[in-house]
Amino acid sequence: MFPLWEQKIIPTLPLAPIRLISYGTDHARYDEDHRPIMTNTTDQSRPKATARQRFLTELGPLLVFFLVNWQMDIFAATGAFMAAMLMAMAYSWHATRHIAPMMWVSTALVVVFGGLTLWLHDDTFIKLKPTIIYIFFATILMTGLWFGRVFLRTVLGAAFPPMTDRGWTILTRNWALFFIGMAVLNELVWRNFSTDNWVAFKTFGAIPLTFVFALAQTPVLSRHHLPDEAQPTKTEAN
Repeated sequence: MFPLWEQKIIPTLPLAPIRLISYGTDHARYDEDHRPIMTNTTDQSRPKATARQRFLTELGPLLVFFLVNWQMDIFAATGAFMAAMLMAMAYSWHATRHIAPMMWVSTALVVVFGGLTLWLHDDTFIKLKPTIIYIFFATILMTGLWFGRVFLRTVLGAAFPPMTDRGWTILTRNWALFFIGMAVLNELVWRNFSTDNWVAFKTFGAIPLTFVFALAQTPVLSRHHLPDEAQPTKTEAN
């Protein structure tokens, strides 16, 4: 069995890339011992998304993409994917009065690359989109490390046990390398296999691979987490 803190955070890790730059003002600050200081900066009147709502907005469009491609073709699926992303944005706003920055970015990329796919009747563009997103994530993480910023801690620090700077650096480096590997894998799949196989990989391969990789990082979390005797400090916003 995993320790309690691992049971809490492991389910959140596969979706961490989706939320990489979606934190807005809800990120954590840290004290001199690298423990998160929880600040009350979030608009408390804003409804919180439930697990079902997060599933619908983050994974629902991908399932629509798979099902329409299965019943019709990649071009119909691309159009449905674009519509589903826009509907997910509208649903997110209706449910929480908030649209995460990453959802804006993802939807924009789907609309641009999907639009090119339909306009030119060339599915290369929609197949390239995951590669570009993975490289985008890897670039953000590696650039942050280059300048001494650990963006993964900024996004997910409040959900993790207190961890050393070294631990966060290793975890960030590992995720950046994983994203590069996923970009290469996406290129290999779409260039060497059928469109149906690529769609199946995108829907049922990428997320399980991310989950397995997240589980593989638990030794890093265990090795570098700080002692539990000091609890995170809570401060109230003025």
